[in-house]
Amino acid sequence: MAEPELFISGIGISKSVVSAIVSAAAEKVEGVAHVGGNDIASNLVSVFTRRSVSSDAAVESRVEDGQLKVTVHLAVFYGYPFTQLAASVREAVASAINEQVGVDVAAVDVCIDSLVFPKE
Repeated sequence: MAEPELFISGIGISKSVVSAIVSAAAEKVEGVAHVGGNDIASNLVSVFTRRSVSSDAAVESRVEDGQLKVTVHLAVFYGYPFTQLAASVREAVASAINEQVGVDVAAVDVCIDSLVFPKE
């Protein structure tokens, strides 16, 4: 069973708090449609319950060698260069966690799971 808290720099912080910070920061980046991919399970949950899957499933956080590492799964809009978009997300996430939690982030891995096309 996964640990519900991360312990870093002498504090314990809930993984759901880290997920909320990461999701809010990533969704502010231009070109990000939403946090979390458009996989079949997410689509079914959205269709039958009219809500999306929680950000906890789309954001993974862990402490390795005393450093915080984060992985965020995204759906992005068509037309934005992936490398520039990922760099912007990395910067926004690292900055938000540093401001909110007060710890530096060693790594932010960005996984682009789906592409959203504009409706014509």
